[in-house]
Amino acid sequence: MSVLDSREVLEQLVDISRRAGHKILEWYGGDMGITRKSDDSPLTRADLASHNLIHAELSARWPDIPVLSEESADIPWETRRSWQQYWLVDPLDGTKEFINRNGEFTVNIALIRKHQSIMGVVHVPVTDTSYFGARGSGAWCQRGNTAATTIGVRQPAAQPAVIVGSRSHANPELASQLQRLGPHELTSMGSSLKFCLIAEGLADFYPRLGPTCEWDTAAAQAVVEAAGGRVVKIDGSALDYNGKALYLNPHFFVYGDTSRDWLLPFKTTDQ
Repeated sequence: MSVLDSREVLEQLVDISRRAGHKILEWYGGDMGITRKSDDSPLTRADLASHNLIHAELSARWPDIPVLSEESADIPWETRRSWQQYWLVDPLDGTKEFINRNGEFTVNIALIRKHQSIMGVVHVPVTDTSYFGARGSGAWCQRGNTAATTIGVRQPAAQPAVIVGSRSHANPELASQLQRLGPHELTSMGSSLKFCLIAEGLADFYPRLGPTCEWDTAAAQAVVEAAGGRVVKIDGSALDYNGKALYLNPHFFVYGDTSRDWLLPFKTTDQ
């Protein structure tokens, strides 16, 4: 799968994610069948319905590429450590938002190659909006059946900068660190939509100092980077994937304006 055919593949991924979104919405207004996983995070029938559809579609269309989904993550490290390429899926990112019925949940599908997220789709079922992009090809947003439009990060950043944070995982320690960035506006958003705001040029910076897993970030990272932004760890290197047995991400930072040192306040505190 090369850059030359990435747009065709993206269109297929958008189709799969939209169909998964329709499955999710079938459970949105009624009994969600909420249970708890071993880590006490919620699981609904919608998570499983989306997972089953995506896993079946990816496996059928690209049988030589393994699939790793949040809902089938019990693949031994000994097996996946040798993977050079695989699909990384969060079938329902923002399950808490889904349960709260605030609309801020997404379907995430990414292609990982040699530890990097090179292609991704983030679909928003409630608005039927898809954000997608691939390395070397660009990034787009498509709303419903309208034509996809090119998107890009905001450079330079707004004044004051628009900083986006998690709705379900607020971190009170952020306030003092953000003050060092100077004047800014803070807005809250659920799921991978935070990344999408930056990719679309509607926000400038997203610092994440709380726990996330690799399937939470991969698809949206591909979109942000294809739109001209960056998703990095505290040392400035790109957030990477499948380099260890655990799926947990380190702290990371998402930004659009690459001419500004967004990480400086956090380096002063953490290092």
